[in-house]
Amino acid sequence: MKIKAVMVGQPNVGKSSIINAISGARLHVGNFAGVTVEKKEVFIKKDGYDIEIVDLPGIYSLHAYTPEEQVAKRYLIEENYDIIINVVDANVLQRNLVFTLQLLDMRKPTILVVNMIDEVEKQGGRIDGEKLSKLLGIPVILTSAKEKRGVDEILSTLIKVKESAKCECNIYYNEKIEEEIEELSKILLKSPHFSDKNQARFYTIRLLEKDEDIYKVVHDLPIFLELHEALGKSIRRLQLEFDVEDVKDLFADERSALARNIVMQVMELERSETLTDKIDKILIHPVFGLPIFLFFMWALFQLTFEIGSIPMDYIDAAFTNFADWLKTILPPGDINSVITDGVIPAVGAIIMFLPNILILFLGINLLEQTGYMARAAFLLDGFLKKFGLQGKAFIPLVSGFGCTVPAYMAARTLKNPKDRIITMLILGFMSCSARLPVYVLFIAAFFPTHSAGNILFIIYISGAIMGLIMAKILRTVLFKGEPEPFVMEMPPYRFPSLKALGMELWIKAKLFIKKAGTFIAGASMVVWFLSSYPVNESIVKAYEAKIAQAPKEQKIQLENELQAKLLEHSYLGQVGKAIEPVFAPLGFDWRMSVAVLSGWAAKEVVVSTLATLYSVGEADESSQTLIQKLRQNVDFKAAIALIVIIMIYSPCIAAMSTFWAEVPQWAWRTFYMIYPNVVAWLAAFGVYNVLEWMGF
Repeated sequence: MKIKAVMVGQPNVGKSSIINAISGARLHVGNFAGVTVEKKEVFIKKDGYDIEIVDLPGIYSLHAYTPEEQVAKRYLIEENYDIIINVVDANVLQRNLVFTLQLLDMRKPTILVVNMIDEVEKQGGRIDGEKLSKLLGIPVILTSAKEKRGVDEILSTLIKVKESAKCECNIYYNEKIEEEIEELSKILLKSPHFSDKNQARFYTIRLLEKDEDIYKVVHDLPIFLELHEALGKSIRRLQLEFDVEDVKDLFADERSALARNIVMQVMELERSETLTDKIDKILIHPVFGLPIFLFFMWALFQLTFEIGSIPMDYIDAAFTNFADWLKTILPPGDINSVITDGVIPAVGAIIMFLPNILILFLGINLLEQTGYMARAAFLLDGFLKKFGLQGKAFIPLVSGFGCTVPAYMAARTLKNPKDRIITMLILGFMSCSARLPVYVLFIAAFFPTHSAGNILFIIYISGAIMGLIMAKILRTVLFKGEPEPFVMEMPPYRFPSLKALGMELWIKAKLFIKKAGTFIAGASMVVWFLSSYPVNESIVKAYEAKIAQAPKEQKIQLENELQAKLLEHSYLGQVGKAIEPVFAPLGFDWRMSVAVLSGWAAKEVVVSTLATLYSVGEADESSQTLIQKLRQNVDFKAAIALIVIIMIYSPCIAAMSTFWAEVPQWAWRTFYMIYPNVVAWLAAFGVYNVLEWMGF
């Protein structure tokens, strides 16, 4: 027997925490068909049932605005499933119940999960679950995902509801409204498209609320003309009866009144100053709030560098030893060389930065789970408005420090199209974790260890400041007007779920390792091939003769010169020479130019490309590290210029494809492919010349 359920609720109600708390569940993560919205599915076996739960994106209302809300609404209305699991936050029960009442209009088997009940009880409050169940006519489960309380009851209730296969919803609207619903439903039921009274009722309510998606469905039905005329009359009667301009507002008022009445009957709450209130007095203080936030960010980057650098040498040594061992096992030739000189060093050069990336992701996840991220958005709203951005833009901007792909998706929370497109156009200035390996490498090569964390912080802050300046320019020149007012829910502070944190880090690590083992390994093979062929036989013969006659102490030097010459005449050397004039004003040689070019595919590939280019022909063990090679071959001014380029220019192919999916206008797509690269070159050129003027 199979049960298919959908889990739905407003954002930040703890759906993911509930899924993580369900024991023995298998989690599949993908995308909904045809869109970039993330889809989570959980598969569980219980009492002979195969249970599938689809976790829908957060949705405030069936009046959907953002792409996530559209996906959730479409799934609820169009897909086949057995049961709705509606998760609500006990702390804001009244507001969440307004959406619950919209769901109950569907008259589908529904379970209400009231999450975070422990937080209400800590404030001296209580919710009467049994009474709430009677008033709504559906099963109600009081849960605390953090304490794993009531979570297992969800599965057993799912089975009971499936076996009863009915919804005894008790919710009805004002008598006059119900009369209009009844009359319009009769017309819909004349069409074979509607075989169910409940479906006809739901569609009628949505039509009265002027739902365009539902209107499109009924538009092509034979009964449309009759329905259209009757619908117009019903709307006019309701407008006159209740003295409203829009019937949608009438339903909103009805649901708000019902939700308020229900909460008054089932909830007792002794309101006093909570721990959240006390903490907020400090963390969102009008004077100290911003410095405290900047301190948290500085501390995060210090930890990212200091702790993340500890295992780097061990990982590097492990890959080097593995490559040396494999070199003795595999037969000599091109296959041996491509694996031991190309793939393994390149992948190793990336994997060694995994600890840094995981620490950065951990910090961002902690900010989100504790509830501080929303406060930071509130705190920075006034500051961001000066640059033409809305306070909510802070969420995608901070997400951009982790990965630009989900940051583009997070921009969907901005309902104003102008606010959304400006935010998306500057997200590339927020240094994603893929750029971190490049920063760590160059900081280690050109700065003292004791100042590494501070330099990393300065790089991230500088990118963010440049992004804000670009936002101001875009708002002034291309998007005139003020950003929307800031409205956002402030969740109570919560202790983060260690399991949820662990799960997120595991998913990020798995994706990163998969990327390193596939895309980056493939890219490094291409770089190895281009750097190894064609072999200039005349150069080889000339140097072999010199090496044969040279004394022992000069042989290593001549061998390194031979490898450098061969590399310069390879396909990669030819490409580098061709594009070198573009980057020459920045002090780049052809190797650096090629590395920048490879970064358009993925920023991590910059490191693996440099590792391949500078490791060819090394024989002396003391000069094998990439850091030493960079110190020997790259000027300090050019190194800083490269950091500036990496900090600003276009994000990777995966991120750009996401931008294209989110922004259908070709004008903005084309603009975004050009302007960050022009700005990056100009900024790098300026920095290089300033440093030269200063005598570096």
